[in-house]
Formats: sequence, C-alpha cells, structure tokens
Amino acid sequence: MITYNAYSEAMPELDTTATTAWIARVAEKHGKRIGNVNYIFCTDDEILDVNRQYLHHDYYTDIITFDYCANDILSGDIYISLDTVASNAEELQKDPVEELHRVLIHGILHLVGINDKGPGEREIMERAEDEALAMR
Repeated sequence: MITYNAYSEAMPELDTTATTAWIARVAEKHGKRIGNVNYIFCTDDEILDVNRQYLHHDYYTDIITFDYCANDILSGDIYISLDTVASNAEELQKDPVEELHRVLIHGILHLVGINDKGPGEREIMERAEDEALAMR
C-alpha cells in the first residue's frame, strides 16, 4: 500500500491512483512488489530537521528515503521537500509536475537497490529514472 501525506505543506496535485499504479509497474520491472511505502511531503526546513536528526547531515535535499524492505517487498518512508522540488524544476527548466514524478520514483529506485552516491552510480540512477518516467 502506498500512502501520500503532508506535514505543513499542502498536498501536491497528484493523481494518486495513477501514480500508485505506475510505481507498482516500476517495482515489478525490478522484480519487486509494493509493501508499505509512505510518501511524506514537507518543506525545506522540515526535511533539514529529518536530515539532521536521523542522518546527521546538515544540508537541504529534495528526498530522504528510509528503507524497510524485506526480500522482494518494498517498504519505506520517503520524505520529499516540495520547496526543493520546485526550485530544482525552475533551475533545470523542467516542468514542476515532471520533476515531482522524478523525485517520487527516485525514492522507489533507492528501495529497489539503486544508489547514486558512488562512482558511476549517478548515471545508473538517472538512466533508471528516465526508464521509469517513460513508463508513466
């Protein structure tokens, strides 16, 4: 089950039924099934608090993914800063809705085991994001 929640931010306009079906198709493509995935939409300040408290990082980010997966079942909490998603969309000259979908699937791709911090991993993640976005 996928849930969509907001802290102090208003929920983004999102077709949750279509988005959930898309995410399930992406998970299936990677040999996984959806368990309990919770999206939490928040502000920059809220995600900074999460980053400091749980990861001991002192910087803003667009997404933080907490992985609770077991075997082939994807479960986790995915925090998304709508402030950063909006500013990234503007900076990259992308449609804000498309950028939100990129970040939504980025968290799922982390849960399927794709990383983006090590050498060459960013390119692998971007390719996986592009493939997933093409499945929408």
